[in-house]
Amino acid sequence: MSSRRRTAAAAAAAAAMLLVLTGILLSENLPAAEAAAGGGELRMKCSDDDYSYNHTLAHILVQYASAVYTSDLTSLFMWTCPRCQGDTKGFEMIEIIVDVENCLQAFVGVAPDPQSIIIAFRGTQEHSVSNWIEDLFWKQLDVTYPGMPEAMVHHGFYSAYYNTTLRHEILKSIRWARKTYGRLPIIVIGHSMGGSLASFCALDLSVKYGSQEVQLMTFGQPRVGNPAFAAYFNEQVPRKIRVTHQNDVVPHLPPYFGYLGEWTYHHFAREVWLHETTVGNVVTRNEIICDGSGEDPTCSRSVYGRSVADHLEYYGISLHSDSRGTCQFVIASNDMAYNNILEVDRTIILARYPQELHAVESI
Repeated sequence: MSSRRRTAAAAAAAAAMLLVLTGILLSENLPAAEAAAGGGELRMKCSDDDYSYNHTLAHILVQYASAVYTSDLTSLFMWTCPRCQGDTKGFEMIEIIVDVENCLQAFVGVAPDPQSIIIAFRGTQEHSVSNWIEDLFWKQLDVTYPGMPEAMVHHGFYSAYYNTTLRHEILKSIRWARKTYGRLPIIVIGHSMGGSLASFCALDLSVKYGSQEVQLMTFGQPRVGNPAFAAYFNEQVPRKIRVTHQNDVVPHLPPYFGYLGEWTYHHFAREVWLHETTVGNVVTRNEIICDGSGEDPTCSRSVYGRSVADHLEYYGISLHSDSRGTCQFVIASNDMAYNNILEVDRTIILARYPQELHAVESI
């Protein structure tokens, strides 16, 4: 089955579930939709901070967000995979981490343009996205973020980064990269659930290395915490963009209910909403830079996000797995140049630098 047909099948499977849950989503977006209806023409808004949206950079970074879905780890490591071309040529992979038990995948490497360390997190696999979306409707805020008594997040997103092998390996790779290549800036990216992991990683790195050393860009990520967490995140990670697309369902989840105050999920800023408008036979592609609230009612919240297809494509780039299995991966039998392959606690690690079994380093 072709990639396009698999995407259509995933969208169809999710449609029935979304019809059942539409009432919840409508209650979240009704005020926003009403506001947009009386707002006239969509308008471009300007950023009011020092970090602004860059379309060219976004188009480059989304290609890395797509590449991390590659299941052939050999071609991904050697950066020869079909998704490893285009604007990402010259990228040098440092490490790939695959947490088999938790179905997580990430990589760290060095890009020539923009010259920086790139960290990319894979999102939910296409063939399990429908179940994941359904689960997101019922996620509860149940973990207090360390050191922030009023800031709450969901433990699943939090634990996927902090309580797995990912964090340890990523920090180790960054130390090696900066020792080898110099003090390069760090860009963290992710799509879908990978955007949630990327957000926690960017916060972690901003606290560790300084907020001006780290940039974050996510695509179609869900909400990860409450208003207090969003405010804390905005302060600690000022260099960030959260891209949403048309009617993508995932940025609407878990639902936002303003009347619940600190007990509701709330996006951090700044959102950039990609959407199309049609007048006659003319289709215009818009990139709206939203306000600093994180919940701009004239951006993605102005529509009833119910599309899985819009979730699986950003800037015309496919963002889903290239294999049919939910957590399948392939490693070629031939030896790969200058790398070590290590399996520890059901985690597959491919790295350029020597790995020691159960090595412990200060984090």
